[in-house]
Amino acid sequence: MLLSFKNLLLAAANTVGGQAVIEGVMMRSKNRLAIAVRLPDGTVEVHERPWFSLTNHPILKKPFIRGFPVLLETLVNGIKALNWSASQAVDEDEGELSNWHLVLSMVIAIAAALGLFVVVPHFFSVGMEWLGFGGDVDSLSFHAWDGLFKMLIFVGYIWVISFIPDIKRVFQYHGAEHKVIWTYEAGGSLVPENARINSRLHPRCGTAFMLFVLTVSILLYSVLVPLLMHFYVPDTFVLKHLYIVSVKLVLMAPISAMAYELIKFAAKHEGRMLCKVICWPGLALQALTTREPDDRQIEVAIAALKCAVQMEE
Repeated sequence: MLLSFKNLLLAAANTVGGQAVIEGVMMRSKNRLAIAVRLPDGTVEVHERPWFSLTNHPILKKPFIRGFPVLLETLVNGIKALNWSASQAVDEDEGELSNWHLVLSMVIAIAAALGLFVVVPHFFSVGMEWLGFGGDVDSLSFHAWDGLFKMLIFVGYIWVISFIPDIKRVFQYHGAEHKVIWTYEAGGSLVPENARINSRLHPRCGTAFMLFVLTVSILLYSVLVPLLMHFYVPDTFVLKHLYIVSVKLVLMAPISAMAYELIKFAAKHEGRMLCKVICWPGLALQALTTREPDDRQIEVAIAALKCAVQMEE
């Protein structure tokens, strides 16, 4: 699921966006996307298709509403891109997953993310209350522990998967994606020699989106949860915490919408000191989610970007 967010922030800046896939890169322009994959025989296969959108209705394009549907469409397009790249790079004899399999994959990905970053930190914080190191769910200390566990799980998860060889390859393509986008945004010629010298870190990487979501959720939960408990609190311990966890899950939609607006603001004013400070944690995290690519991987990213831009034109 983490990889599927990488296109979100780049899209928020109304420029090209991208996502690393299996042995390749997906790039998108405004209405089209292109996926380039290095096949086992060494050739590069490029596939283009329309960008699946959920925000065609004017209401869904309004600020503080558009964030959640944009997140969902990014996830759908990202999973489809990963699926196509796997069918090409791993085994060309196997076709893409059916729509039902894709829906199931997305549901499982969302459920796993919510469980890992919402449910688990909450009950870890309950454990700290039992141990006498924190207060009840209406206290600031509870949400401080909750936020700390969220961040530790998030960073720890990325750090652990970075040791998997296949994920290392994906992280290299992630670096190639950023280098090529830097070259394109600077108006340089899209060749490996130009892209190689650019940074593998990009201030509008969608990895930062998760940090924005986690940060906004920590702040909102610490205010809204105690406020809600003034109006209604279930009688039993179990029901009380199930109620709070349910509220947190429901709040993820407006939280993602708020995080999207912050991302969009930071992307629009990235030259300002405040926005640089806001973007710095995301850049630091990219030290884990990107690796230095080789020229062959950069060539794949260039092929995807050229195709996406040409199809848009």
